Amino acid sequence: MDALVFKTLRRFVKTGTLTITTANGVTRSFGDRAGPAVAVRFRTAAAQRRVLLDPELRLGEAFVDGDLIIEQGAITELLEQLLSQEQNDAAPITTKILSRLRFALRRRVQKNGRQKSRRNVAHHYDLSSKLYKLFLDEDMQYSCAYFERADMSLDEAQQAKKRHIAAKLLPGRHARVLDIGCGWGGLALYLAEAFDAHVTGITLSSEQLEFARGRAAAASDPARLEFRSQDYRDVNERFDRIVSVGMFEHVGVNHYDEFFRKCRDLLDDEGIFVLHSIGRSDPPGFTNPWIARYIFPGGYIPALSEVLPAIERAGLVVTDVEILRLHYAETLRHWRERFLARRTEAVDLFDERFARLWEYYLGVSELAFRYQGMMVFQIQIARRQDAVPLTRGYIEREERRLQAVSTTQPECESAQEHSCVAVG
Repeated sequence: MDALVFKTLRRFVKTGTLTITTANGVTRSFGDRAGPAVAVRFRTAAAQRRVLLDPELRLGEAFVDGDLIIEQGAITELLEQLLSQEQNDAAPITTKILSRLRFALRRRVQKNGRQKSRRNVAHHYDLSSKLYKLFLDEDMQYSCAYFERADMSLDEAQQAKKRHIAAKLLPGRHARVLDIGCGWGGLALYLAEAFDAHVTGITLSSEQLEFARGRAAAASDPARLEFRSQDYRDVNERFDRIVSVGMFEHVGVNHYDEFFRKCRDLLDDEGIFVLHSIGRSDPPGFTNPWIARYIFPGGYIPALSEVLPAIERAGLVVTDVEILRLHYAETLRHWRERFLARRTEAVDLFDERFARLWEYYLGVSELAFRYQGMMVFQIQIARRQDAVPLTRGYIEREERRLQAVSTTQPECESAQEHSCVAVG
């Protein structure tokens, strides 16, 4: 088994400095000796064998269970060594077989009906709001930030994200807005305060619902905000605007047609829908098995080639598509660093194993966005082609205006009548 491990690593690790000590006590080094040195040791032969046969699932398990010891460096540095390597054909045949099997079964594991969706959400989002306060920004935005400048703080970049989405949403004063997957309510509060909009936020998380309702009660005008525990399939009203940030990853590829048909039914004839989601620049694939088992059961990161046809079939019009490259890598870097700075508090909330689980999750996610085919897309959607201006200049103009005015007061009339900029 040691010889097979060494053979695989020689083929795969071409850059960096990686030293491995097997469960039998044999040590070998790989790479070109450049960059930070990382040294690891397997505690058991069983863990070593499992990682060799199925690294996508078993590497994370071995680290979390304490069967993979990081003797030099950190788990994030090990993951960077592995995920930054040039793609080649070094994976064992068993890994290739498992990949084909997981792709073939992906629709079965993404049958996210109402009850399963609620269980999946509870698995991750109902852990405790105290956990998320350890590493999120002050507004509790648990989605990709928007770094207009490289030196932005996390809080600044998350505020910029809200401005960027609002500029594409073009809500008028007193607009009826539906926020599908509203999280802890930050974006809904921003839209209500900045535009005097009436915002309905829906979530399947009891923790998020309680937190968002508490924030709404403390808002300047609580009547503008309503937060519900509701599946998107059970909403029946119509809205001027729909926004969904970081929720589409939980819909499941089987339900894309259903999702967009429902959004079309909910959207007013002159309405606008902005969808913000993680995506893949690679062809359709399957969810990383470790992430699917321990972090986001039922989740899936779609390719645009899976999303755009479903929008077309629903009879909706795509009016703008933007790809955010590396913004999520930077967001996750901030989250990981903030989490590690308060790691002992996470241990106190849960235990050491949980802290290792989340350290691995944040690290592997950051590096997947930095080195693999992951990105974030924002799609602006409407029922009519003339629902938004003909050129994209209005987005930057609106962002500048939003930045200049206080978000504690309703925005000026110029934003409420989108027809005044539709010819610009």
